[in-house]
Amino acid sequence: MNKETRAEITQILGDWNRGEKNAEERLMPFVYDELKRQARLLMSRERSDHTLQPTALVHEAFVSISQQSGIEWKDRSHFYGVASYLMRQILVQHARKHAAGKRGNAIVHLSIDDVQVPVDQRANSIVALDEALERLADADERQAKVVEMRFFGGLNNAEIGETLGLSERTVSRAWKAARFWLYRELNQIDGLSEPPA
Repeated sequence: MNKETRAEITQILGDWNRGEKNAEERLMPFVYDELKRQARLLMSRERSDHTLQPTALVHEAFVSISQQSGIEWKDRSHFYGVASYLMRQILVQHARKHAAGKRGNAIVHLSIDDVQVPVDQRANSIVALDEALERLADADERQAKVVEMRFFGGLNNAEIGETLGLSERTVSRAWKAARFWLYRELNQIDGLSEPPA
């Protein structure tokens, strides 16, 4: 994304802050492709029979963003950070509904290298990941945000750094620490105590 486009998004978000009625409509063409990319990445990890599709996830997230009150948009990075959080909430709600329809508790498996969960256990695992992220946020909010933006928002370390106002190196350190914490937290179910070397 070039500087002019970034500046335009920031300008539109400023207009939104000032209550301009058509700001949301003007914003959508600028952010839609990126939100769709993030949604496709997220949904590629979902089970094949998932009732929510990437386009629907983007639209649900955008409707949810539109309904938020009291947000003072800073810039495009702030917008994508909020979008990551809302996509997380939408997917967790869908996963909870799916998991509620299943009997028993599947073992949670998490590939901590890329925080991916096997498709057949995704619903239960995404709920477990969400609950673990809530606990991580209590211990270290920055690490939890990094995981949320990476896993649910599909952002890379540079994009996360831009969103949170951190250096890429700081984001990388937070990601490594969060991976270790999540590995230990989620694999207690399996009786494992240490991540692989």
